Amino acid sequence: MTQSWTVTMACAVWLFSGTWVWALEFSADQITRTNGHSRKAYIYYRDQMWRLEHHDLGPVNVTIVRKDKQLMWLLLSRMKHFKTVPYDPDQAPKVSERLEGEVAREEIGTETLDGHPTTLYQVTVRQNDQEHVFYQWLATDIRFPLKLARKDGSWLVEYKHVKLRALSDFLFQLPVSFQPLEEFDQNKTGKPDKAM
Repeated sequence: MTQSWTVTMACAVWLFSGTWVWALEFSADQITRTNGHSRKAYIYYRDQMWRLEHHDLGPVNVTIVRKDKQLMWLLLSRMKHFKTVPYDPDQAPKVSERLEGEVAREEIGTETLDGHPTTLYQVTVRQNDQEHVFYQWLATDIRFPLKLARKDGSWLVEYKHVKLRALSDFLFQLPVSFQPLEEFDQNKTGKPDKAM
């Protein structure tokens, strides 16, 4: 009986601690559409930090967001430089089941997306005394929002090939060989060049 009780307690502690300690970590393809324009990126996500590897052409091909440090690093890989900018909470991925400011949720159907069974919800969110209505496709097998769209069609984000897995800390750190972009703008004395 003692051995049975010990096993039962060990399982209870494991389940209880898993409920509180579990953090969302995943990688996926992220497609964002805003007013008819699409952007693709590969995202690595951990609760307080995420990394976006952008597919579109441009000088910044990787963005590392560190909410825990309240900053974002924009990596210019070809130049091996980075720019530090303040954290922008509007850029945070909406990957939780419940949306911030949610005031109403109505189940309106089911659908299969990217091989996952989903429940489609209409969700009303209140932000700054305004209400916005979204459609959310929540995967029932992995409890993950695979797609979120504004009802008016102006904005949509979709995740494909989602892999829930532990991620390396390395993904969320600056590469050792990269220099701050501010140093690139300085003259030989080490002081910023004055505007002419």
